[in-house]
Amino acid sequence: MPNPALDRIDYRILQQLQNDARISNTELAERVGLSPSPCLRRVRALEQAGILKRYVALVDPRAVGLPISVVVNVSLRSQERAALVEFERQIERCPEVMECYLMTGNSDYLLRIVVPDLESYERFLADTLTRIPGVANIQSGLALKQVVYRTQLPLDTRGPRTTTPALTE
Repeated sequence: MPNPALDRIDYRILQQLQNDARISNTELAERVGLSPSPCLRRVRALEQAGILKRYVALVDPRAVGLPISVVVNVSLRSQERAALVEFERQIERCPEVMECYLMTGNSDYLLRIVVPDLESYERFLADTLTRIPGVANIQSGLALKQVVYRTQLPLDTRGPRTTTPALTE
């Protein structure tokens, strides 16, 4: 469901920035149909609202020696709040963990790990993941091929379906 505080132009700005965060404000303004000053104000408002969280560069993991991607399902002995908080606190410290999701279903967490080789994953598993208090079960799957990898959210650039005031004018 679209954010009603955003209008069509805000969604177009977000789409453009997802595609190229290094775009100049002048080019961005032109692409979304604004002059540069109002465009910059809208971008700043999106940042302040926490909608634009940060700007990053996407690095090819293979090019920097991290070709192995492992998907890991982790089950805990207890699903009490304290156990979940402790697991999350420990896992946030692990630079190999690219993504971590609290799940419903057969496992408590789904992780995506990147490592240079299988020996490194074995070390991560033995020295880090299995030593986190409360871990009961770990199931790993090696990704053979990346079929889809997106960082751009599928935004509807038509904006919200209702007419509400924009985040900023």
